[in-house]
Parts: sequence; structure tokens; C-alpha cells
Amino acid sequence: MSWMEMNLPYLLAGISVGGQYALIAIGYTMVYGILRLINFAHGDIFMVAGLIVVYATMIMPIYLAIPLMIIATVILGFLVERVAYKPLRSAPRMSIMISAIGVSYLLQNTALYITGGLSQQYTAIPWISDTVNVFGAITKRVTVITPFLTLFLVIALVLLIKYTKIGMAMRAVSRDFETAQLMGIRINSVVSVTFIIGTFLAAIGSMLFFTNYTGVTPTVGAMPGLKAFVAAVFGGIGSIPGALLGGFVIGICENIIKGLGWTTFSDAFTFALLIIVLLVKPTGLFGEKSTDKV
Repeated sequence: MSWMEMNLPYLLAGISVGGQYALIAIGYTMVYGILRLINFAHGDIFMVAGLIVVYATMIMPIYLAIPLMIIATVILGFLVERVAYKPLRSAPRMSIMISAIGVSYLLQNTALYITGGLSQQYTAIPWISDTVNVFGAITKRVTVITPFLTLFLVIALVLLIKYTKIGMAMRAVSRDFETAQLMGIRINSVVSVTFIIGTFLAAIGSMLFFTNYTGVTPTVGAMPGLKAFVAAVFGGIGSIPGALLGGFVIGICENIIKGLGWTTFSDAFTFALLIIVLLVKPTGLFGEKSTDKV
């Protein structure tokens, strides 16, 4: 067996999981860009999306369960913002961060109660769950689809932010929250749309992720959520291209480490990379230096 045949599956898996991290990381980076808030519940919303598919497919076909999951996940993201974050918008930063951690544990414990703590088997999605041969490497079709779908969604998002009215409002709010409010921009609408887009991308990422890693547990969103956060910081939190690049770099590197036989250290590498990047470039690769207004 050639070197390429041995290592190509790990490279393909890295590109695939990197795309999934990128989709979650964009949710982190968008919310931070607007509210300067790290939405710690984002990884758990990703987990809930997986459970929705598991239980929905018990009573309906998969082609109905997937749209239901996307709609329900988006509604959950909207409600989390309105109930847990909006009332604290003018509160100290620490209060809203504690609220985010509280929402995370609430979602985890609710999932624990519903599932009894048992791993739930994610339903196989026709076509994307099928195995394919890529240059001699056997992998699932989702591995091939993920990077292209991720790039398509990111390009669509960048175009939305650059050329639409709501995108212009989002850019204004991220630049100067108070001035945007004074200029008559409807802050609540902008924040809600930001959460809706972020949770929509997390729902798509969840579908792709659980097609590969089929066990859904109450805590399964924690590690992908953390790695996506690292990806967002690595690329420069607040930067969508940065989150995309960070996701792919982390996904590819951790799978190459697994390919070398150092699986135990694959998670540690992610956080070691974060420390190195923050030491060399504290704002991340594409991050802008923030200046505090007096």
C-alpha cells in the first residue's frame, strides 16, 4: 500500500471535520462580532440538533426530519438569545457570560433527562451516508460533500453581509454598537438574525458531523464546540474567513496526528495550537486590534 493510500483517508477526514468545525465557528465569530459575547451554549445547540433528528425519525421519514431539525434549531437559537441574552445586554460582561454557561448546562441536563444519558444512534441519511472510493481511499460521501458545502455557505454568507440591507446593518453594529443604535438601526432584529444564521449553520454542521460520528450523547457538543471556538480565535474572532481557515487547519492537523498514531494527543494539539497563536498573534490570523473608546 502506497503512502497516499495509507494517509489519504486521514486527510479527507480532516478536510471534512474541518468544514464542520468551520460552520460552528462562524456562529461563535458572528455573535462575538456583534455582541462581544462568547455563546458557550452554541456547542449544545449543535448537540440538540442531533437529538432532534434521532427522535424525529422515529415518527417521520428522514426527508421531513431534516427540515424540521433545521427549523427547530433556528427557533431554539432565537429563543436562547431572547430569553437568556437580550435582558442582560446592558449588564456587565460577566453576567451575560454566566448566563451563556447556564444555558449550556440547561441544554445538557435537559438532554440527559430525555435520553437517560444513553448514546442515541443517529439515523443514516440516504446518499450522503453511502461509501465512495476517492483515489483508492474508501470513505463516506459526506466527507467529499462537506468542504464544498461549507465553502458554498460561507460565500453565500459573505455576499449576504456585503450586499444586503441586513448585512450592512450587521457590519454597522459590529463596528460601533452604540452609534448604530443612535442611527436608528433596529438592534434587536440584527442580533436575532445573527443568532438565526449562526444556529442554521450549526444545524447543517450537526447533520454532517453526526453522519460520520453517529453516537449522540448529552455532552457530545462540548468538544466540537470548544474546537470550533479555538478555530474562531485562531482565525481572528469576528472574522468569517478566519473562522473558515481555522476550522480547516484544526480539522486537518488533528486527523494527520491520528494518522501518525498519536490519537491520544489529537485534542491536546488543538489547545496547544491556540496557546501558540495567542502568544505570537493575540488577535488571531485575521483579527483586528480593538481600540477602546474613551
